[in-house]
Amino acid sequence: MTDLSHLIKNAAQATTLSPDERIAYIRSPRWIGYGRAKVLLDCLEDLMIYPKKHRMPNMLIVGDTNNGKSMIVNRFASKHPAYDCPDEETIHVPVLVIESPPVPSESRLYDKILTKLFAPHRINDKPQKKQGDVIKLLTKIGTRMLLIDEVHNLLAGSSSKQREYLNVIKELGNELQIPIVGAGIKDALRAVNTDPQLGNRFEPFILPRWENNDEYLQLLDSYEYMLPLKNPSSLSDEEMAMKLLVMSEGLIGELSEILVRSAVQAVQDKTEMIDKKTLEKINWIAPSKRRSM
Repeated sequence: MTDLSHLIKNAAQATTLSPDERIAYIRSPRWIGYGRAKVLLDCLEDLMIYPKKHRMPNMLIVGDTNNGKSMIVNRFASKHPAYDCPDEETIHVPVLVIESPPVPSESRLYDKILTKLFAPHRINDKPQKKQGDVIKLLTKIGTRMLLIDEVHNLLAGSSSKQREYLNVIKELGNELQIPIVGAGIKDALRAVNTDPQLGNRFEPFILPRWENNDEYLQLLDSYEYMLPLKNPSSLSDEEMAMKLLVMSEGLIGELSEILVRSAVQAVQDKTEMIDKKTLEKINWIAPSKRRSM
């Protein structure tokens, strides 16, 4: 009988699936609650229960592309799902997640919110009307936090447009008396800090790149527990850990994709483990090289 003590229960059970089913399992989304992510989730929970007042605290989650911002945002939203309120003949949406429009535009921001909630509206309506509709709707459905992902899209506009867009976000939070959380790359933080008042309103939470430390090794062990391969891969061994760190350039989204592709390769090759040969076979191109290409 194969020793599967290196796997959690669900992953061990998945080793009995057909190769195609196992590959589908490997490619399915998974959550790994590493330390920094848990701290951020706790901070978001604290914001959710913050007493209502005119000047609500806001947050800006800052990190490099593909370093876990969106995953954490969506994880938090999944813990506060929408639910029906039959007595009020409506639904409640405690946490609303939208993606920032591709350019800093007040009108487009309201369109994003109204579209996400399937609210009827006209694109050509004036921003003032859309703002009123948004405030009325979010109040009705009991929204307690607005999360705006890809907030660095504001950099597509001029400095004045950026400040105008950020002021609209701030005003929306003031009117609704709810915290607003943005998620974006470092340039978004610089844009916010060009205005001292805005900088004070959006407290930054930094998601740094990973380094070769104990938390990183624990992360690799967590992945190994969850990937349904019949043989141990020893991902946290010194040589493998460093190779994976170099390949991923310290970005958790890149690391996850490397390990998923490698696990699929291991199933297809019937080696049932990830080693240096497996990593070479996936023909990985590091993110910095992809950008230069």
